Amino acid sequence: MAVLEVKELTKIYGSGDNQVKALDHVSFRVKKGEFVAVVGASGSGKSTLMNLIGGIDRPTSGSVIIEGKEIFGMNESELAIFRRRNIGIVYQFYNLIPNLTVDENIMLPCLLDKREPDRKKLEQIIEMTGLSHRRTHLPGELSGGQQQRVSVGRALINDPAFILADEPTGNLDSKAGKEILDLLLSANKKEKQTLILITHDENIALQADRIITISDGRMIRDEVIRL
Repeated sequence: MAVLEVKELTKIYGSGDNQVKALDHVSFRVKKGEFVAVVGASGSGKSTLMNLIGGIDRPTSGSVIIEGKEIFGMNESELAIFRRRNIGIVYQFYNLIPNLTVDENIMLPCLLDKREPDRKKLEQIIEMTGLSHRRTHLPGELSGGQQQRVSVGRALINDPAFILADEPTGNLDSKAGKEILDLLLSANKKEKQTLILITHDENIALQADRIITISDGRMIRDEVIRL
């Protein structure tokens, strides 16, 4: 079953002589449990692709279907709720709320929905991320690697259709970066969590099941690395 279907996705900025085609008729599918790496040079369109898949921006044309639902048929309020419940996003710069504790940041998608968090799930995430000794700390009291672990935990709390990670190790040293990658790989392999990871790091990409290469807004390669 396809968790994600991207169909003829196109994004154009500006008009006339100033028109820029950031994404040009990109199509692919992602199956449940897959780990897909999206690679490309700076300015290739991979961040635009991430923003469209994540429902953060809207395309000029084309569609994004997540677990059978066309997300751009929703209004902004519906899309925000859907995104919060169905897509776990991990940003390069963490995007944590500075005045919330580790536990509160992880539970944020549930709190925004005014839903009681699954305490058993929270405990599993705290153990998985190795943050048991930091639960009451604020982001400013954590290292970069610890903050990114909180970000991964927040992405996992709702058992999303997939995790969308944008250069998740890009702001970390090599040791902390490896820990974050190992954490994401563990979620993918042990919990069968679908993972879509945007990266420019070839070594990270080679650990994926598939590598999609974007260049000048077009998908130029979709290569299966392992079955």
